[in-house]
Amino acid sequence: MDFGFILVQSLSGLASASSLFVIASGLTLVFGVTRIVNFAHGSFYMLGAYMAVTVVPWLLEIERSPLLFFTGVLVSAVAVGLLGVLMEFLLLRRLYKVPELFQLLATFGVVLMVQDAVLLVWGPVEIPGPRAPGLRHGVEILGQRFPAYELFLICVGPAVLGLLWLLMHRTRFGILIRAATRDREMVGALGVNQAMLFTGTLFLGAFLAGLGGALQIPRVSANSQMDLSIITEAFVVTVIGGMGSVPGAFIAALLIGQLNAFGVLIFPKITLVLVFLLMAAVLVVKPWGLLGRPEAAAGRASLPEGILAIPRFGRVEKAIAALAILATLLVPLFGDAYTVKVATEVLIFALAAFSLNFLVGNGGIVSFGHAAYFGLGAYAAGLLVTKGGFSMEPALIAAPIVGGAFAALFGFFVVRLSGIYLAMLTLAFAQIAYAVCFQWVEVTGGDNGVVGVWPSEWARAREVFHYLVAACCILGIAALRHVIYAPFGATLRAVRDSEQRANAIGIDGRTHRWLAFTLAGAAAGLAGGLYAFSKGSIDPTLLGIPMSVDFLAMILLGGIQTVMGAVAGAAAFHSIKDFFMPLTDFWRFFLGASIIALVLIFPRGLGGAYGALRRRA
Repeated sequence: MDFGFILVQSLSGLASASSLFVIASGLTLVFGVTRIVNFAHGSFYMLGAYMAVTVVPWLLEIERSPLLFFTGVLVSAVAVGLLGVLMEFLLLRRLYKVPELFQLLATFGVVLMVQDAVLLVWGPVEIPGPRAPGLRHGVEILGQRFPAYELFLICVGPAVLGLLWLLMHRTRFGILIRAATRDREMVGALGVNQAMLFTGTLFLGAFLAGLGGALQIPRVSANSQMDLSIITEAFVVTVIGGMGSVPGAFIAALLIGQLNAFGVLIFPKITLVLVFLLMAAVLVVKPWGLLGRPEAAAGRASLPEGILAIPRFGRVEKAIAALAILATLLVPLFGDAYTVKVATEVLIFALAAFSLNFLVGNGGIVSFGHAAYFGLGAYAAGLLVTKGGFSMEPALIAAPIVGGAFAALFGFFVVRLSGIYLAMLTLAFAQIAYAVCFQWVEVTGGDNGVVGVWPSEWARAREVFHYLVAACCILGIAALRHVIYAPFGATLRAVRDSEQRANAIGIDGRTHRWLAFTLAGAAAGLAGGLYAFSKGSIDPTLLGIPMSVDFLAMILLGGIQTVMGAVAGAAAFHSIKDFFMPLTDFWRFFLGASIIALVLIFPRGLGGAYGALRRRA
């Protein structure tokens, strides 16, 4: 291979790494200080690009000079930084004392709102940006042409790293950021104004995200899909480097930039998997990332977030459960075809959400990639029917087996970690599964998916299939609920509350967590198999991040502190989504606003609100 080509390819990887570091450094700082997994960081990146394609051409009409071009870039980044302050002041300031998952859900609501706001203001068509004056030419390198702007971007990353180092080591604000990253509780105990520190950090993080987006306009057209496409890679960089470590993020960005640059040449079939394989490998070997460190407060006693009490059903709860089951059975008799379809999907999502809450609320295992087992169960059932020629019955048996098998495989590595690193490893495995389904076109059909996944002849009537789904889902939820009340569930909660104490009295905490992960994956796989037959088709979106976030939204809306809250959350979330979608093209905005409102009004979920009313009564 030509050495000049290798050098140019390496430089291209460095340019991408530099851009990625600028974005990920902001995410690293925000998480290090506030402990918020900020999904809206990708939205700030997208807004930076849209601001730049609006402001920069207007300035270049005055004079086409590099000074005005980069002035426009900085103005756009500052505007996005102010939007970050606005989000912190209006939303996040009210959520710092609620569980981290609620903060995650609230920022995802912001993502949905920003997506539709961008479509409303700038429209659905991609907007190309102007090329940078003075950097529009190519540079000859060993017989290969390389864009001058890419060379400029290579210099941006180290420059930002140097400026951040000066900020962190030579200013009081930076020293406070470093202190809060190491031990936020101690910083508050010393009398530091945490509100101002958080606001300043959100401005800096949003500014860096906006700067990263604005710098991309000569390379990439501004489009409404930029946010989710970049946030995953930014999370990967942040986690590989070590949450809160800016130098670690820089090293991780360099690794990923070169991996992407040469991986497409060496492993063209698995380009989507490479970065997640790297993240999984790093977290398995170094659970805190390359330069990360365990939190100083990790060993302090704290009230666990999850199921704390498991009261038996009283007369009121038994009556509510009976009415819910009766309503489910009566839907085919009195509802139209659309109502039956919605009720069937609510049952399926209720089982999937309940299986996730079994992990989160009962085991303290926060999974950002639970949709992987839902999707793998759907693919197992669908491929057995379409490729293997099997009927629905064996395919439905295979769905939970495949979901549980992959959950057992991934869970073996996942349960070795804790906190955000555990959650991000579940995301890495889910994205690996998604990439395989997306790129293995010969088997899975790629992004076209697989069609013709129909039930057996006896179950093809919508009403009959609804009763089949109701039987499977109700029995599945009842079985998981029984496990929660059984000694295994109590032991799992003991491990969640204090693994050290559990191990000291002879409980194998890691094995219990692994078995719980496997069981939850099997239940999600069954739900996925049922969903495949209800839709008649499968595609990779069933394993994607948005589906996993939907499941998280369901359990948080229902209440992770309650046993049955996930069922109510699934019904409420799917009903809200189904209500807004037919009414307007901007349904994401209203769905996001509804999620934020519910997080603010019911921070303990619908189940928690019911429990509070019950205690008062």
